Amino acid sequence: MGCYEISLGDTIGVGTPGAMKHLLTEVSKHIPLSKIAVHCHDTYGQALANILAALQMGVTVFDSSTAGLGGCPYAKGASGNVSTEDVVYLMNGLAISTGVDLHKLVEAGHFISSALGRKSGSKVGSATAVKSAL
Repeated sequence: MGCYEISLGDTIGVGTPGAMKHLLTEVSKHIPLSKIAVHCHDTYGQALANILAALQMGVTVFDSSTAGLGGCPYAKGASGNVSTEDVVYLMNGLAISTGVDLHKLVEAGHFISSALGRKSGSKVGSATAVKSAL
């Protein structure tokens, strides 16, 4: 039917690595993990742990947004998406090449956050800002 990928979303950000592994185990009985993506919100601070769990299971596509921008208009209380800066930092730490220049990405996150008058949702972006200020 033309569907090349199915993205499993934790829209309200309550998932845990154990739940992610269980979900992917069940889904993989019907759909190859090479056709699965995950979309994790960081409401409870578990997005990176969930992405790592999914990566360990064989998923290689992860949705993210610069500075963690976004949210979910129909899920009350859901915070923003997982930050691309944080995901790239995780992948770099695992020696997984993303082709993304982390320094430029952090700069873009600072720029857009400043333009929007909000604090970056990226832990890496925030740590970089603190480091630069020292």
